[in-house]
Amino acid sequence: QVQLIESGGGLVQAGGSLRLSCAASGRTFGTYFMGWSRQAPGKEREFVTAISWSGDNTLYADSVKGRFSISRDNAKNTVYLRMNSLEPEDTAVYYCAASRVSMSSNRLRYEYWGQGTQVTVSS
Repeated sequence: QVQLIESGGGLVQAGGSLRLSCAASGRTFGTYFMGWSRQAPGKEREFVTAISWSGDNTLYADSVKGRFSISRDNAKNTVYLRMNSLEPEDTAVYYCAASRVSMSSNRLRYEYWGQGTQVTVSS
């Protein structure tokens, strides 16, 4: 069982930056693939980025490539999402997720989810 708690969301102007954190419980954090997804009002949850258990491999949605960066610190049981050049279209609740199976863009492959943190980008 893994519990995930996101933090770092907030209100930012377009062009600004935020860093989200996701703290995980348990001693096996380093064996999980981790991902971030987001859900805007009235829209389906969409994949944002994922990282392998070692941190050597990453995957990004086209919409955030070059602006967002995922990283992890297994010693701290934490995964991060650095978001630069934010746009109003990035406004959403951001969710952290963990998967034992794979580093995937398919949200169905993630077994554990956090409660989410709100990111609002004003124009």
